[in-house]
Amino acid sequence: MTLGIIGGTSLFGTKTKFLGDAKEKEVETKYGTVYLLFTADVVFIPRHGKERNIPPHRINYKAHLAAFKDLGVEKIIGVTSAGSLKHDIKPRSLVVPHDYISLCSIPTFYDDEIVHITPGLDAGLRNTLIKVAKDFGGIELIEKGVYFQTVGPRLETRAEINFIKNYADVVGMNMASEATLAKELGLRYANISTVENYAHGIIAGEELDYKKIVDAASKSMKDLEKVLMKVIEGMNE
Repeated sequence: MTLGIIGGTSLFGTKTKFLGDAKEKEVETKYGTVYLLFTADVVFIPRHGKERNIPPHRINYKAHLAAFKDLGVEKIIGVTSAGSLKHDIKPRSLVVPHDYISLCSIPTFYDDEIVHITPGLDAGLRNTLIKVAKDFGGIELIEKGVYFQTVGPRLETRAEINFIKNYADVVGMNMASEATLAKELGLRYANISTVENYAHGIIAGEELDYKKIVDAASKSMKDLEKVLMKVIEGMNE
């Protein structure tokens, strides 16, 4: 069974084994054109586009999820980078969220009809991610957590982080949109987030710098790649 993966800049920028013999393709959907890479086992969509230059608030989430649907891909893993809202969730950790919060700017396929889906992450895919990550020694794994999605492209203010840290464990700009759209299309979606930094103000006196966050993300790729490779292997057993 083909697995769908949506990844960010750091994942697309590495020569990952699961994309070693991947071929490029553009898929036309009713919501726009999607660039992707595919192998016999994986369909990979780089969230920020082929040139890695699409900012978070301009990502065409509807086209991405529609492309998976059109290609018959039913299981999707969203790979995201996140900032920690808790002192005990350290950078270089891997988090498999069990829920999420997004209070604005969530895209929907139901612009012209009244449909109320119940959001949620796929328990089976979550359990697979957790089991595989636990099988590898030395990975700092957080087995549950609440992901708070902000709009971007800017990072959050100290006041915003001080507010949302009471309700969530990590903060990012992507996962809730993907999870909600997947549920609307009847697709199975789970997320694994690499923690690259503490969010703004969590560590007193620490200033955030986007370049440093991107550099930190590349250091988490080795552990993440091991998990993804094992998940792909398991899908084909």
